[in-house]
Order: sequence, then structure tokens, then C-alpha cells
Amino acid sequence: MPLDDVETAVDRIIERVGKRIVFGIPLGLGKPVELTNALYRRAQQDPSLQLKIFTALSLAKPSAAPGLERAFMQPFVERVFAGVPELDYVRDQHARRLPANVEICEFFFLTGAMLGNAEAQRDYISSNYTHAPRDVFNQGCNVVAQIVCRRDTADGPRYSMSCNPDTGPEVIRLLEQSGRPHLVIGVVNQSLPYFGHDAELPAERFDYLVEHPRYTTPLFSTPKMPVVSADYAIGLQVSALVRDGGTLQLGIGSLGDAIVHALQLRHGDNARYRRIVADFGTLERHGALVHEIGGLEPFAQGVYGATEMFVDGFWHLLRDGILRRRVYDFWALQQLVDEGRCDPQRLDPALLDAFDALGVRVIRTQDFEILQHHGFFNDATRYERGYLIAPDGTRVVANIGDPQARAVIGAQCLGAQLRHGIVLHGGFFLGPRDFYQALRDFDEDTRASICMTGVDKINQLDRNPRLYQLQRRHARFVNTGMMVTLSGNFVADGLDDGRIVSGVGGQYNFVAQAHQLDDGRSILMLRAVRENGGTPSSNVLFNYGHTTIPRHLRDLVVTEYGIADLRSQTDSAVAKALICIADSRFQDGLLAQAQKAGKIEAGWRVPEAFRRNTPEALDARLAAHRSATVFPPFPFGSDFDATERALLPALGRVRSRAATTPKWKLLMQLLRFDASAITPALQPYLERLQLTAPKTLQDRVARMLIVDALRERGLG
Repeated sequence: MPLDDVETAVDRIIERVGKRIVFGIPLGLGKPVELTNALYRRAQQDPSLQLKIFTALSLAKPSAAPGLERAFMQPFVERVFAGVPELDYVRDQHARRLPANVEICEFFFLTGAMLGNAEAQRDYISSNYTHAPRDVFNQGCNVVAQIVCRRDTADGPRYSMSCNPDTGPEVIRLLEQSGRPHLVIGVVNQSLPYFGHDAELPAERFDYLVEHPRYTTPLFSTPKMPVVSADYAIGLQVSALVRDGGTLQLGIGSLGDAIVHALQLRHGDNARYRRIVADFGTLERHGALVHEIGGLEPFAQGVYGATEMFVDGFWHLLRDGILRRRVYDFWALQQLVDEGRCDPQRLDPALLDAFDALGVRVIRTQDFEILQHHGFFNDATRYERGYLIAPDGTRVVANIGDPQARAVIGAQCLGAQLRHGIVLHGGFFLGPRDFYQALRDFDEDTRASICMTGVDKINQLDRNPRLYQLQRRHARFVNTGMMVTLSGNFVADGLDDGRIVSGVGGQYNFVAQAHQLDDGRSILMLRAVRENGGTPSSNVLFNYGHTTIPRHLRDLVVTEYGIADLRSQTDSAVAKALICIADSRFQDGLLAQAQKAGKIEAGWRVPEAFRRNTPEALDARLAAHRSATVFPPFPFGSDFDATERALLPALGRVRSRAATTPKWKLLMQLLRFDASAITPALQPYLERLQLTAPKTLQDRVARMLIVDALRERGLG
């Protein structure tokens, strides 16, 4: 039923399901913000209405504390997020003023956003992404809602779940099977790019469709952040573990950008790529592993994407001809393509012999529909109750093993070439503004090569193990975390005091899936060191009181200092391999702990080749190749303008210096600071930060630190 106002939709919800509403909305971008806000306001106004919102990754515009950071961020946020609607419940969560009759349950937080929020921590639900639909249902969900987009066709309007067919369709199936009274609501936002396949639904699948131009608003975007030396070092090594003709899963952020950039370099400037890999020491340290499971050559076959998150990196890989290996939804066809016995560009009657040899003979209705969709049967061939009807009307049994049928199929029914292959299956997308525009601008063939679908199909093998194992050959599932212990436990979602940083999401699913695939590998990435207040700490630890990925699923771990291959290794070998890719400032302490616990023999020492794992040595390795094209700070562009891009590293330097310098010393330095020596070249940066005429002592110190940081970078 069409509606043109979200307030009317709220009225209908209350009329249909009552005043106990469990509102299931998607992770990330797909939330119907205006409808959610209207429902939330109604709960604020009516304490008798019990509202539980079940979701994940509630997006919020970046914010900063008063001072230098806010002066930098506020104009940027106003520019980049202009017109993007905000979730009222997120604002009230942060302000600790949610009404008593409203509960927000999430299974994944915006990273770090709720660390200090006790109520949000209590209402967090730990769930694998593939279990989220079940958990939403078990929590009593009776309203499912998300933004959709519309396409008008000759058969009437069609609607696409676009950015989020990841969990909604499965929740709807569970509700329909249970008979529980429920509503399904779509809010039309034509800013979404239209995707078909599993993301497409007819109007009748919705109880209400809310459509009005005021709800076509700009999409929430994720601005690019700089890619630093450690990111590039990790990305370079991971890129050498990706197999041509294989499968790739990636996540969002600077580490994902670094991997994509390195893959582009490998494909488009292979000679330079090989020199960098060699100079970096990857082949010297890990050459056997690279040649066994990865490679350095350009992508002759390309890769296929099987990823819960369709990040903009995949768009760049698609544009550069790297994401191009197509998969098909019939296991025998997929196997023959993989083995080189089926040329997708030219189908031959010998293909029927190959099907027969694999035991695929009787063609059922569903088989015919899939095979015809992929061009195995031409469009003029029909199927009717176990028989194939050739274009000339000849009727034969639908059995490839039957000689007469095979002769007719080979002569009349076989298609010319395969079609509708998929280069990427994705669960949801989120990214920068230019990514959304690129998706909207796709031609129909490119759009059709991407299938947005459910995480029950992407994050596991259960729905069709034989087919998915064939499609996901040489899979490299790449994920990011915070810490790793010397036993191989990986920490990605929480802290040892019980607080949740983000969530498990699909990470566990992909790691487990890698172990189910004969040639699959899980690659877990982390920076070897983190800094807090200018003090470095190791992210490689002897032990830690929280685990996301348990040690029995240990596989490949990559830091900026190397690759640790942990699969099938003893506890001693695992501990040694991880110490070797830790920052050298912490290696001796880690080794002492492991030896004290008896996990490493007393006489073992860190090999000399791994004793120079320092940020300075890392920069030296990269320095010979550092340029605007090889290791740029923003390899895929940025929403920051030129002044802001120059200020970003300077602000980092200011933070570090302010955190590590005693206040009395900063004041002494301020007394010696000559403001009259500030050159005109520095004025645009000071104007951007509102520091041209500082009025407070704090602002004067901030100006001094910024000027010093900019001069260190040769900008003034």
C-alpha cells in the first residue's frame, strides 16, 4: 500500500501490531532514517508505547572535542554530510537520554563509538552476522523496514533493497513461516543505485511503501582517511598472497585501500611491483609461501569477489580489469569452466559429453531455468514436464544421457556462449560519495554482473556447499583486528574488561569458511603497534582476556613487519612466528614471557633478519619507492580539500607532541615562539583552523604547535 508520509506509516504500525514494537532495521546505510525518527518521536511522546530497535552499525556524523580538532572537523562535516539525515536515537544514546520505554539492541557498533556507554554495552547482542536474522526474529521482531529504490518496468514498478539485502529477506522469511503478525515497510530513496538479482522485490512483498521526494536524501558516506606506511607495508604483503583466478573478500578502511592499491600496481605496473616486493624483503622472508598460495604476476584470469561488504575498493578493481572472474549458479557448469573444459565465449556440443561424465544427465525444471539463464540453453528452447522442446518443435526427453536427446540438444538447443556470470556477490555496501555515484552510473551489463544478496549465501557454504566451494576457489578472506596473542587467539571486537569496540560481524564466518575450503586461506591483519598519548604498545601480546577468533582457527596473520603462517603449526612455532612479525621494541619481552611459560625453548633467539622491525626501518624500506603515484596518502581520492590534506598529518604531529610534552615545557616553548615570523604561506592553514588571531593561551599553544608541524613538513 503506498503512503507519502512516515507519520502515517507510524500510525499504521501501531494500528496493525499494537504498542509493543520490535523494529528490525538493517546494518549501516539501509536504515530508513525518517521513519525510524518518526517512530522514535512517537515513543518519546507516548510512554505506553514500548519500542525496541534491533540493528547494527548505527552511522553518525564524525564529531570532535572542542578545540583544534573541532575547528578542523566541523566545516568538513558540514560540507561532506550536507543534507544527510541523522538518527535521533543515536544522538540521544550519546547524550544518555534514551526514554525508559525505548531499547536499542545492536550486534555491531560503529568502531569505538560505544566504549563509554554502559547502557549500549548492556544491550549489545553478540552474534555472528549469519545468525543476526535468527536473533532479530527471536527478539520478537514484528516490523521490518529499510530504504529501497524503485524502477519502473513494463510489468509495473520493481523495488530494490540495493545497499542491504543482507539480512532483511531472511528475517521476512522467518516471520512468514512463523505466522507472527508483522509488517514490512520500504521507504523509497532514489539516491540509491538499483541492483537486481536477489536484491529485487515486487511491490506486493511490502505492506507499505512510503514514497515522497523529501525522502530522497543524500546517502551517508565514509570519507577516505590517509594510508600510512604501516598500511602500505601490510597491503603489499597481502597482495602477494592473492591468487590469480581466485576469490577475494575485503573490508573497509585504509588497510583495504592499501591492498587494492598494491593489487593495481601488481596488475598495471608489474615490473615496478616486483621491485618493490623484492626490496621490501617479502620474497626473502616469505617467498615460498607467496609462490605456494599467491603470486606476483598480473591478473590474466582476474578474481571473483565474495564479500559481505562491497567496498569501493572492489569498484576500483572492477574498473581496472582485476575483478573479472565470473561465476555461475550451476555446479557442473562452474566446475567445467574452472577446469578449462568449458569456454564461456564459445559453447561446443562436447560440453554435453562433459556433463554426462560428471553424472549430470536428467534436467529438472530448476536446472533448466538456471542453465538457460546462463546461456547453456538458447532462449528458443523450452522445457515442459521432463521434456525439452527444440526451436523447430522437436520434443526430446530432458536427459543428456539419452543419445537422441543429446543429438538434438547439440544441434539446436545449445546456446552460443555463457551469459549472466557474476563477478561479485556482496551483502551490503558503504563508502565515499564518488563510489555511490559510480554505482548509479553503471551500465546495465556491469550492474548485472554484481549480485547483492544475503549473508546466509556469502558468509558460509551451507546453502549450496558444492557450488560455493567451486565458485570460491583459492579464496583469500581478508579481515582486520586489534591484537593477536602468541597462542594465535585474535582480538577484533572487544577489550579484556568486557567492553565491546565493534562486533564479531562476519569475521568468524569467513575465518571458519577458509578452513572448510581446500585451497582457502584466512588472512588477519593488524598493525604491530598502537600509540596512546604518544606511548607505543605492542598489538602482539603473550595473552589477553578477550578473543574473537579462537586459536584453533589460526591461519595467516600479517603485520607491517611480515607474514606469520600459523596453520597446522605447533604452539611453539606459532609463538615464534608471531614474535618475528612483532615490533622489535617488544620482541624480547614477548620471548621472555613465552619461555617462562615453557612455550618456547630456552635457547631460542629471534633471528637477526627480524630484529629490525621498527617504524624507522619500515620507512627506509619504503623510501626508495615513495612517490605521489606509488605510495600516495590518498590513493583513491579524498573528500578533504588540499588545505585539509596538508593539515591531517600536522594535526597528528600536534596530538603526539601535546601528549608527550609536559605543560610547563610547552609554555616555555611558547615564550620563545616568534609569531611575527609566521610566513604568508602558513596563513591559509591557520585561517582554516581559526588560529590567525588566537585569543586564549590554549589557542596560542595550538598555533605554535601547528606552525612547527607544518614547517617540519616544508610547508612554511
